[in-house]
Amino acid sequence: MTDNHVSGMEASAVSVLKRAVELDQSGRFQESLVCYQEGIQLLIDVLKALKDESKRGHYRDKIKGYMDRAEQIKAHVNQMKEDGKYHEQIKISEDATGYSYEALFKPYISSALSEVWVEDPYIRHTHQLYNFLRFCEMLLKSCSKVKKIHLLTSQDEQADNTQQSSALSELRDSLGAEGVTLDVQYSSTIHDREIRFDNGWIVKIGRGLDYFKKPKGRFSIGYCDYDLRRCHETSVDIFHTKHTKTL
Repeated sequence: MTDNHVSGMEASAVSVLKRAVELDQSGRFQESLVCYQEGIQLLIDVLKALKDESKRGHYRDKIKGYMDRAEQIKAHVNQMKEDGKYHEQIKISEDATGYSYEALFKPYISSALSEVWVEDPYIRHTHQLYNFLRFCEMLLKSCSKVKKIHLLTSQDEQADNTQQSSALSELRDSLGAEGVTLDVQYSSTIHDREIRFDNGWIVKIGRGLDYFKKPKGRFSIGYCDYDLRRCHETSVDIFHTKHTKTL
């Protein structure tokens, strides 16, 4: 392994662990735990490549310190989950970037995840339907083994709902080809927005999945990569429960 490669891994580790500490200090423990784990693995990879014993000792100490903190956070989060008291809030500010579905939901998706419930009254217009499609794609790309997705949404009583029903039907067939069942239900009284995972995590976004701003043009930065897409101001509340309510 070249010195440049090792230096690159060191820089990546520093960046990830800096983010872990920031999240830790702001009380976003589940997110910080994911970053600590990624950063620790990067440091272990650096350690394996180092020959200088004094540097190896330095990195062993660093790794131990971060591992100890990660274990403390894991114990704290597990205790709050056990007590049913886990609550975390993320504030997305106006025009903020870096909040793609992958970035937002990754800390709460695990290999144990197999079923997802989405309550969102506004999965009906073109961009909202694309948002839901992107959310489903994110689930398929994740480490989870999702086999069923439930959607409870509303229909626009003032408009022709052909596009909505056609799009969701096409998505149902497409997911089916991937071995995932999509169950769609409609409600005329739904108002709250909530996403539930059967591993116990509950994510409530003030604006639902529709928190991205419209890009300035089809060839503007953020049009394709949602990590670069500007957001509307909203809040995200995360809870954990031992019992996952079905819709």
